[in-house]
Formats: sequence, structure tokens, C-alpha cells
Amino acid sequence: MNKKNTIFQTRELAVGYRNGKSEVTLLRGLNLSLEKGKLVALLGQNGAGKSTLLRALTCDERPLAGTVEVNGKNLHDMSQKDRSRLIGLVSTERIQAGALTVTELVGLGRQPHTGFLGRLDDEDRQIVHQAMVDSGIIGKANDYMASLSDGERQKAMIARALAQQTPIIILDEPTAFLDVASRIETMRLLQTLAHDRSKAVLLSSHDISQSLMLADELWLITTDRQVITGTPSDLVAAGTMDRLFENRDIHFNPSILDYSF
Repeated sequence: MNKKNTIFQTRELAVGYRNGKSEVTLLRGLNLSLEKGKLVALLGQNGAGKSTLLRALTCDERPLAGTVEVNGKNLHDMSQKDRSRLIGLVSTERIQAGALTVTELVGLGRQPHTGFLGRLDDEDRQIVHQAMVDSGIIGKANDYMASLSDGERQKAMIARALAQQTPIIILDEPTAFLDVASRIETMRLLQTLAHDRSKAVLLSSHDISQSLMLADELWLITTDRQVITGTPSDLVAAGTMDRLFENRDIHFNPSILDYSF
């Protein structure tokens, strides 16, 4: 870990959910970090706690214990406005934006800087334009969101996060509803944003192969609910990928960078 580039950290974080007066802990004792200029993929089987962890990292839910820090400051102690200037979020939820053009949607990313009314000046409009260029959706700038393919919608949502001009971008299953070509294109886009724009990018994914090929680091949630981090090559060499699923008949095959029976 390069402490100089570390922008985001958790300290003894525990996440889960509250069931009445009791708490159900899914993951505990997490000391994780994100660095500027790196793409990190969060992997784990369904129900492992990926979405719960991301909700705690983005303050959508309070953690059960521990802290989430950006530049050494507790994220949960900040105002929503201050947090939105630090983290751009792309969730799996489909927002009702069909009546907006792509430019209008991406312009919403400027709200942390312009206020709720969202009046854009020339500088804001240039930032929105550049975000659409960087995400590869500029050709659809005047099209309505309702007319876009799933892959194009995802690019527009990434552009909106870019327009926030945050140092950190967190995405929950950004390739979940995309075809193979769009999944590859989206992952390559996120890799480029991390490397060329010096963003700290964290995404959750079920796309094992693309994550292994394009991510700089993996966070693996194992079947015994540990979170193991490392480079893809180190985790593959250590045999850690076989700790991702409970079915003992499924094994990681390094030759295809995926699982097989």
C-alpha cells in the first residue's frame, strides 16, 4: 500500500443489518484502503455482503462498528454535501430519468457545487461536456435517457458521477445488466478513469474474468466472511480464489481466469 496515495480507509469496520433490537453482523474487523489511480474490484458470492459493505462505505447505512475515513476524516461526521464532493456513486437502482436528455442527467452531477436548483454556468457546462467525452457518451448528448441501451445508460450514469469531480467513485454492479461487449467496454472505461484521471475507483462485480484482467486490486469476500485483499496475480497464485464459493465442486481455473466444475 502506498500511504501517500491512500485517500480512503476503514478502521475495524463491521457491517450488517439491524433486526429489531438485535444486530446481524456480516463482515467485521475490516481495515481496507483505496488509493488514487487504482481500480479495485469487490468480489463475493450472492449474500456475502458486497452491497451491505458498499452502503456503509457510501454512508447509505451506518456501520455497526468502526469508521470510514477520507483523508483521515470520518465520513459519517460530514454533511451530505461534503460527502457528495468526495464520493461519486453509481448504484444498481434504475432512476426514473427517461424524460431527461443525457446532458441534463449528467448536469445533475454538478448539484454538490451548484446547489439544489442546479443552475449551471459556463464552467459547469464545460465540466458536463468533458464528463460525457471521457465516458464515451458525448454522441448521445441530446438523446433522451429512455431511448438509450443499457450500456449507454451506464455510460451516462458514470458521466454523471464524473461531473461531480470527486476523487473517489464507487459503483455497485456496474456491468450487471450489460452484454459481453458492453461489460468489457465499461470495465476498460473505469480502468482508464482510475489510471488517467487518478481516481480511486471501487466496484462490486460478478464478472470474475474482467476483474482479474483489469483491476489493480481485488477485495475478496470468502465463504467464512473474511475480506482478503491483494493484486489479482498474488491472489490467484495463493489459491485464494477457491475460497470465494461454498460449492467444493467449483474450482478456479487460472488458464481461463474463471471457475469450472
